[in-house]
Amino acid sequence: MIIKKAIVAALMTVVLAGCETQTEGQQRATTGALVGGAGGALVGQAIGGNTKSTVIGAASGALLGAVVGSATTPQRRGEQLCRYQDRYGRIYTAPCDDRYYNGDY
Repeated sequence: MIIKKAIVAALMTVVLAGCETQTEGQQRATTGALVGGAGGALVGQAIGGNTKSTVIGAASGALLGAVVGSATTPQRRGEQLCRYQDRYGRIYTAPCDDRYYNGDY
C-alpha cells in the first residue's frame, strides 16, 4: 500500500512539474531532481531495506540530480555578458558581440 502511494505521489509530481513554465536551466534541474530522487529511492531501498534508507536515498538523489541538471545546462549565445568601456571611460556590461565568440577581441 505504501509503495502505491509513493508511485502516485511521484506521478503527481511529474504531472504538476510539467505544467510549470520554466527556463531551460530550471527545467533541466527539475528533471534531474525527479530522476535523481527516484533513482536514489531505489538505491536506498535496495541497500537499507527500510523507509529511512529510502527517504535518505531519495533526498540525496534529488539534490545530486538537481545540481547535475543545472550544471549541464548549455549556455546559449547571447547570454554571456562582457565588460565594455565607452569613450568617456565608463565601464558597463552588455551581451557579448560576435567578436567575442570569434576570438577577434
